[in-house]
Amino acid sequence: MSATKSLPPLDPRDPAGLGDLFTEDEKAIAAAVRRVCAERIDPYVGDWFERGELPDVRGLAKDLGSLGVLGMHLEGYGCAGMSATEYGLACLELEATDSGIRSLVSVQGSLAMFAIWKWGSEEQKQQWLPSMAAGEAIGCFGLTEPDAGSDPASMRTRARRDGDDWVLDGRKMWITNGSVADVAVVWAQTDKGVRGFVVPTDTPGFSAPEIKHKLSLRASVTSELVLDGVRLPADAVLPEVTGLKGPLSCLNEARFGIVWGSVGAARSCLQAAMSYAEDRTQFGKPISAFQLTQQKLVDMTLEYTKALLLAIHLGRRKDAGVLRPEQVSLGKLNNVREAIEICRTARTILGANGISLEYPVIRHMNNLESVLTYEGTVEMHTLVVGQAITGQSAFR
Repeated sequence: MSATKSLPPLDPRDPAGLGDLFTEDEKAIAAAVRRVCAERIDPYVGDWFERGELPDVRGLAKDLGSLGVLGMHLEGYGCAGMSATEYGLACLELEATDSGIRSLVSVQGSLAMFAIWKWGSEEQKQQWLPSMAAGEAIGCFGLTEPDAGSDPASMRTRARRDGDDWVLDGRKMWITNGSVADVAVVWAQTDKGVRGFVVPTDTPGFSAPEIKHKLSLRASVTSELVLDGVRLPADAVLPEVTGLKGPLSCLNEARFGIVWGSVGAARSCLQAAMSYAEDRTQFGKPISAFQLTQQKLVDMTLEYTKALLLAIHLGRRKDAGVLRPEQVSLGKLNNVREAIEICRTARTILGANGISLEYPVIRHMNNLESVLTYEGTVEMHTLVVGQAITGQSAFR
């Protein structure tokens, strides 16, 4: 009779052993991103959040470009060409640091770069993608408007022909990277439907006033885009797509990153709560020894584990080329919702310290309130999934 195989030790931070689901290359990428975040961002991000600024965005973008995470899931043009799962792990580690940092990377790679990579001309790709991948040029993505959020078909920004040129007029709102961007991908109504335009931000008539007074995503640049008679050459339009298929394909890429990123924010708060519960003594013993605290920690661990499992599954499907948009909606809806609940529960474990920026919990809580509604609100993703499982559209 063979000897009983000894069991590996249980990792309290990964009790389900989900680390076994990743390859060594995937683990190495996660570790590299985590290391850069620990050195370059973690010691300062609480202060950035408190001050409501992201200083030296260009320096940070170049660091992230050197790391290879800008457009990392795209092929060619200086992009790393990594897998969807590897990109997801990078998003997880970036958002474990701060949602604003992951937003910078998502908007750069999954929105602005992806739009040019997927729908642009060869000339547009050659002009912009290598410098954007290196972090030498920063991009933004103009879709949301003051009166058109979940209903992009009602956008008022218009592009009209004037001879061989295009002339753009309109407003975009809540645009990450807007006031620091070198190039904006702007979506506008035309006589032949919605079209995308590659707009250098030094074009006359373009401005991007920064949005202030945010209590969420404070370590992130958020702007309005103002297009006042912006004149562009004929070849500024993205030639390979007409209609909402263009911007929605980009949003689906960004939502995939959120599926993973929100898990990172949840992990950060769960680990903070675990450490605090072990160190905090009340009534003569650590609060981790009390049943009610253990119930909170276990519930948080369960939801974190399930969210990470869902992210891994969707990542494998995307790598296999069989991931559907409705499945991304399922992931975004679940994982952000559960991440917020984990953060709120962690806040209760930390007590009054939970509202201090000395700990990451309140910062992640506030940030996730934005993540909950951008790239599709709870209501919109609920109806997407509802239509998928019932066959009935309830959007109107």
